[in-house]
Amino acid sequence: MRDRIALIVAAGRGTRFGGPAPKQYLPFGDTTVLGAAAMALRPFMPVACVIHPDDRAQYEAATAGLDLLPPVFGGPDRQASVRNGLEALADEPPEHVLVHDAARPNLPAAVVRRILEALAAHDGAAPGLPVADTLKRVEDGRSVGTVSRDGLWRIQTPQGFRFPALLEAHRQAAPASFSDDTALAEAAGLHIAVVQGDARLEKVTEPGDVARLAGPDIRTGHGFDVHRLVPGESVTLCGVSIAHNMALAGHSDADVGMHALTDAILGALAEGDIGQHFPPSDPQWKGAASEVFLGHARNMVSARGARILHCDVTLVCEAPRIGPHRDAMRAELARILAIPVDRVSVKATTSERLGFTGRGEGIAAQATATLALP
Repeated sequence: MRDRIALIVAAGRGTRFGGPAPKQYLPFGDTTVLGAAAMALRPFMPVACVIHPDDRAQYEAATAGLDLLPPVFGGPDRQASVRNGLEALADEPPEHVLVHDAARPNLPAAVVRRILEALAAHDGAAPGLPVADTLKRVEDGRSVGTVSRDGLWRIQTPQGFRFPALLEAHRQAAPASFSDDTALAEAAGLHIAVVQGDARLEKVTEPGDVARLAGPDIRTGHGFDVHRLVPGESVTLCGVSIAHNMALAGHSDADVGMHALTDAILGALAEGDIGQHFPPSDPQWKGAASEVFLGHARNMVSARGARILHCDVTLVCEAPRIGPHRDAMRAELARILAIPVDRVSVKATTSERLGFTGRGEGIAAQATATLALP
């Protein structure tokens, strides 16, 4: 007998959701809603999905490479679909079964562990959260009373059970209809423990829930730039002019730090590099302030509905000294990017007098930028 198996109920059509496809097959991060739910359970046990007969192709695409058990076709409602899944496992029954909604993709591992621990002493176990909001009874859009929330919990999935007991409860339940498997199990006299759930274990219900629950797409870009030093009176680094006996040579103002950061942002957006947007062969950029380039990258971030979370610039040179100007550089970059200064880092190092930077022939910079995209 296998120790445990998870059944993911994914046979719904999502008529209330109203999306272009059943919600369990919509993109969710780098997978799908169903794929995320399956990946959360797969490290703990084999997983089988209960699907609609018309969704086989979508199911195969959504779960490719996840090594799941063969899918089972569902019934006309959730209760029937769960029973179909249980009956499909009855020939080689596991000791325990976890029943999970495909529409709950954010399943923390700690919740699964708490359920499995509770099953050692109970017929079943379900995660839940105490009701925190005031509850009202409403009739015709008007509050007609307050309901005490004492002892009330919101129950989530996955819900775990001893397999033989849950299968028998389902066989005996028809034609009665229950909202979930804990209600059905309680009606059969099973003792159900409630363990701590998780606020992240929210169900996809409305169209906007998928993007909200998936969270932002976090990306990091890297930039690198070099400019040679020539005789002069000052250098401009990260928007700050520093008196020096040399100057940086370049088509624009040669601000190597700002150029590297611009490339890092463009890289996080996968939008090419600074030379693609501002070709050095174009005379209009001769002597241009690098704020123009960084501001352009910032505007591209905004146009994508994204946010700059953090940026980090490292300047590599023997001279001039960067430390006295570090805070001014951070403030200038923060101003241009329209982000708090505590999200901007500027550092400096030498190359121990090795290479072109060590010989004072040029200044190098590298930068990273972390963005959150919708």
